[in-house]
Amino acid sequence: MAVEVVGSIGIGLLSGSLALLAFGSDSLIETISGLAVTLHLRRDLSGSNGLGEKTEKLTKFFLAALVPIIGGGALYSYSAGFKPESSLLGIAVALGAVLIMPVVWIQKRRIGRETNCAPLSMDAVNSATCLLMSVALLGGLLVNYLFGISWMDYVATGVILAFVGKESIEAFHTKAQPQKHGESPGNL
Repeated sequence: MAVEVVGSIGIGLLSGSLALLAFGSDSLIETISGLAVTLHLRRDLSGSNGLGEKTEKLTKFFLAALVPIIGGGALYSYSAGFKPESSLLGIAVALGAVLIMPVVWIQKRRIGRETNCAPLSMDAVNSATCLLMSVALLGGLLVNYLFGISWMDYVATGVILAFVGKESIEAFHTKAQPQKHGESPGNL
């Protein structure tokens, strides 16, 4: 995940790709969320971990903050006439995410169900969303690289922005509830 974050943001800055920057920023938020789940699992399975709750609130704030940052950046970039360059390294990062995220998603979902851990099951949904965003990113980067259609970066950014917005709304409307012994975390 660290490679995804650093690679996406770094390559995005070098190539001027807002789609890579948006993807990397969301990956950073997902990493923070994953750390919160790890703290939850290590310290208190009942869900009353104060540090985990603070981390969850901070993660929600950062996720919501991404929406105007990505949207504003895209509008400014487009109106200023910036044309993102194609990037083989960006394509490699996106392809890596497309290949790895299904495994991460399935494993988190499986372990979340087996352990009845709602936070882990919810984090699995974040991994599924990351998979969909990485497909959009890869598509935009490939079209730009193969056909020189730089505005596809803005299309990919728009798709990623829609996913981040949806994640943000869902994050504020749902909260992981501690589960009773034998209770299922849902159909994630």
